[in-house]
Order: sequence, then C-alpha cells, then structure tokens
Amino acid sequence: MPGEVDKSLEALGFRLPEVGKPLGNYVQSVRTGNLLFISGKLPKENGRLKYPGKIGREVTVEEGKEAARLAALSVLATAKQAVEDLDRIKRVVQIVGHVAVAPGFLDAFDVLEGASEVFVKIYGERGKHTRLCLGISELPQNACLELQAILEVE
Repeated sequence: MPGEVDKSLEALGFRLPEVGKPLGNYVQSVRTGNLLFISGKLPKENGRLKYPGKIGREVTVEEGKEAARLAALSVLATAKQAVEDLDRIKRVVQIVGHVAVAPGFLDAFDVLEGASEVFVKIYGERGKHTRLCLGISELPQNACLELQAILEVE
C-alpha cells in the first residue's frame, strides 16, 4: 500500500526514476545512525542524461531548474531503495549542488531552487533544508549539475 509521500509524489505528477549502478567504487547511499547520505545524482530521465552542458550557455536557467528537479527525484529514489518507505524520512537536512556554469554566470543558486521546491512540496516543513551551491567548470558526463543530500531517517 502506498505511503503518504508516494501519494504526494503521484498527485504532483512526479515519478521516481530507477536507481542506476554507481559509476565507480562507491555506493549510492550510506546510513549512519539516523542520517542517510546520498551520493551525487545527475539529472537523468529514462536512464539518460538530460540537459548536458553549462548553465548560461547550452542550458537555460529554467532547464537547469528542471535538471535539479530530476536530480532531486533521483535522490528520493535512492532513499527509497535504502529505507524502503519515503515516509521514514523525518527531515531533508542538507542538499549540495554542483552546477556547471558558463564563465560569468553568477546565479547558480537559482538553479537549485528546482531541487529545493521538490523537497518542500513533498515534505512541507520537513523538506526545508540547508543548502550549498557551487558553480563549477566541469562535471562528469558533461552534466549541468550534480546533487547530493543528507536526510534524517527513522
């Protein structure tokens, strides 16, 4: 039977992607105590990278926000794989976004609003989190962003 978070995802029209295999010698998530650390997630749709390139050059801010939404859904898919029920997430503690930006692009923080909105829409107050956003020059696979998260779970 679907939990409250699953119902909320469905009502919002969000679909969780499949969790892919790590691209190296690491794991998708690590739980220590009541914290769940999620490895960096790229914006993928149907297993394929979406919105390659740099924000402010090949990728618009709106496309970047959509990429951040996709990465946030991948974070949730990984969390569900780890704890089986998204209702067990008590709080989104922190997200860290690495945003590939064109030289001179200074609004990388605005791109991460796409991810923040997903967490707040789904979890309400529990979805409000601390956030770090870094504008950088390159990411794996020419992704426009990578998102990692720390979640409090029961």
